[in-house]
Amino acid sequence: MNRTAELALGVLADEIFGDPRRYHPVAGFGSVAAAVERGIYAPSKARGAVYTAILVGGAAALGYTLRNVPGATAVGTWVVVGGAGLRGVGSELGRNLEAGDEDGARALLPSLCGRDPSVLDAFGMARAATESVAENTSDAAVAPLFWGALFGLPGLLGYRAANTLDAMVGYRNDRYADFGWSSARLDDVLNYLPARLTGAVTVAVAPAVGGAPSDALRAWRADAAKHPSPNAGVAEASAAGALGLQLGGRTQYAHGVEMRPTLGHGREPQPRDLARAARLSRAVEFGALAATILAARTGRRFGRRARPRD
Repeated sequence: MNRTAELALGVLADEIFGDPRRYHPVAGFGSVAAAVERGIYAPSKARGAVYTAILVGGAAALGYTLRNVPGATAVGTWVVVGGAGLRGVGSELGRNLEAGDEDGARALLPSLCGRDPSVLDAFGMARAATESVAENTSDAAVAPLFWGALFGLPGLLGYRAANTLDAMVGYRNDRYADFGWSSARLDDVLNYLPARLTGAVTVAVAPAVGGAPSDALRAWRADAAKHPSPNAGVAEASAAGALGLQLGGRTQYAHGVEMRPTLGHGREPQPRDLARAARLSRAVEFGALAATILAARTGRRFGRRARPRD
């Protein structure tokens, strides 16, 4: 089975079965990363760079070792891609809000983002969840497929390692301002092209949620650069335009309040919009899968034609 077929099989497994319920390898990697941090930590960019190199390099090396095992790339894709779980939590949170169960929604929100749910009302949680579904469609679904199509299992595992480290140590607080710098910057670099692919596919599939491609493109071009993240801004702005919503504004995190720029020019998100955000996320993931498979196959075809003949 070739690489692109295994990628597609892994995405299908994620769609049908969701994340592994027990002994999730990403959680195992997080435990290893925490142990390495305890042994190597110092408030130093150099120490942080060594930490990142050990863990990301180790994950990519494991993928390289297993790359030719039949089915390994399919299993790796299933483990690494998290689109179905993301959409499931977002949709459930939306259903809780629509039913008036704000406590149930607050219990779910930390699994989507780092906002403080205790200070958010139903509309604040709806906006936070919509933004998180949009951003993480790029991080958890499109980016793994992009790097998996390019480099197979080493790309899948190396990317997921870098993204996990960013979530663990990439915060700009006293402990991680220096130590987490390299993990955060590596995640930015690895997500740069996938985020733009996410934006392009979002523009193309906007009609799937009743949106207009022109609105998604306009929001991307006008608002993405306002976001403090060079990548999240693209995913969130294009999604806001596709959904006809306005995202951004006052954002309450555990470490404090940030005033985010507004993205899009529609209405504020409502609880019912989370179902639409989930549909858009699925359309973007499968559109990105099709685009990466097409690009990989086209690249191989041109490569075969370019080889000199004996």
